[in-house]
Amino acid sequence: MNQPASELLIPLSKKNRIESIDVLRGIALFGILLMNIAGFGLPSPSYGDPSIAGGSTGLNLYAWITTNLFFEGTMRAIFSMLFGAGFIILTSRNEDRGAGLEVADVHYRRVIWLVLFGLIHAYLLLWTGEILFSYGLMGLFLFPFRKLAPKVLLTAGMVLMLIGTAWEVVEHSSMKKTHDMALLAQADKKAGKELSKENKKALEDWDGIVKKKKPTQEIINERIDDMHKGYFSIVKTLAPINYDDQTMYPYRYDVWDVLSMMFIGMALFKLGFFDASKSYSTYSMMVVIGYTIGLAINIYEIKTIINQDFSILSFSQTNMTYYFGRIFTAMGHVGLVMIFCKSGILKFLSSSLAAVGKMALTNYIMHSIICAIIFLGFGFSLFGELQRYELYYVVFAIWIAQLILSPLWLKRYNYGPLEWGWRYLIYKQWPTLRDEEV
Repeated sequence: MNQPASELLIPLSKKNRIESIDVLRGIALFGILLMNIAGFGLPSPSYGDPSIAGGSTGLNLYAWITTNLFFEGTMRAIFSMLFGAGFIILTSRNEDRGAGLEVADVHYRRVIWLVLFGLIHAYLLLWTGEILFSYGLMGLFLFPFRKLAPKVLLTAGMVLMLIGTAWEVVEHSSMKKTHDMALLAQADKKAGKELSKENKKALEDWDGIVKKKKPTQEIINERIDDMHKGYFSIVKTLAPINYDDQTMYPYRYDVWDVLSMMFIGMALFKLGFFDASKSYSTYSMMVVIGYTIGLAINIYEIKTIINQDFSILSFSQTNMTYYFGRIFTAMGHVGLVMIFCKSGILKFLSSSLAAVGKMALTNYIMHSIICAIIFLGFGFSLFGELQRYELYYVVFAIWIAQLILSPLWLKRYNYGPLEWGWRYLIYKQWPTLRDEEV
């Protein structure tokens, strides 16, 4: 008699995990916090533009340069690639056990619950930069592509990146045209000339862009005051932002940013790049090529922005090369981490990072809870109070805490608390939390 599908569909056990993937996931999770902290502690849009708030000189400038050179977009790219790799692990493992079409049920329950988690994370845990909603939505597209050859998946990922790049080129061209027309209109207005309807529209459009991209100090102060209020007031303040982001971002950014990396991650896993089984020379080549091209693009972008004094057009201009700077730098990171895992050096650190990666969902949500307490009005109310470089003290403290607590938790339990609950929702049975219960 064949086994029931429910007995064939089981969560990945501790002994079957790939440690190098968990290490890479842990590093990516920490890198994501390194980038997200500006969003947690400073008013938008200072996440990318240090001239808005938090400081853009001295240590603050160096902090911005460092994070944008090595981490902007790359950690999210790695996390997205690992989601794609995890999807292949989940489906192939259960299909090999004879689960058949029931595998689709597991996958779609997994991503649909992620969508719900994302909504809770954004609206109730107050993190407007959350990524679970996007992963859930983009994950809905993966199942039909699971059997494709690696080269087809790589091509699909690159095509999506190229479409995203083309969109950025068109957007920059449109923004520059609006800017140039607005400058001419301002000159005509100053000279007392009557403005055409086209020039008036250009002025209005550019003023709207400036208000969004370069808010006045008065607006910034209002945003800081809003985040210093009580919980329900902040929920009300952030709800429209979350609504806009989660309705616009999926088609404007996530397809080209997230889904493309998922496809590439699926391909790289099938090619054996994530289990540290390739040769040192292969991973070294990834590091050399990845960093040479990726960091060169990132340096160009940083210099362009600084040389143009953080102008709106400088950010728009560098968006045209963004996807390629991040993917090559991310590949360099992957190669370096795989070399670290193969070498066996600093085993205590790799074990701790793997524990962080195994508890990625729990640790990711804890970032939001901890930062909400530190920065928002119902906690210590430090939103907008720290300089950019000072935010990284918070990051390092959270890193240390999770490097210590994650291994301690997993020494006693098989899963992080949220991972345990998530597996129940996916597989509709409680996984064994402690080995003594077997």
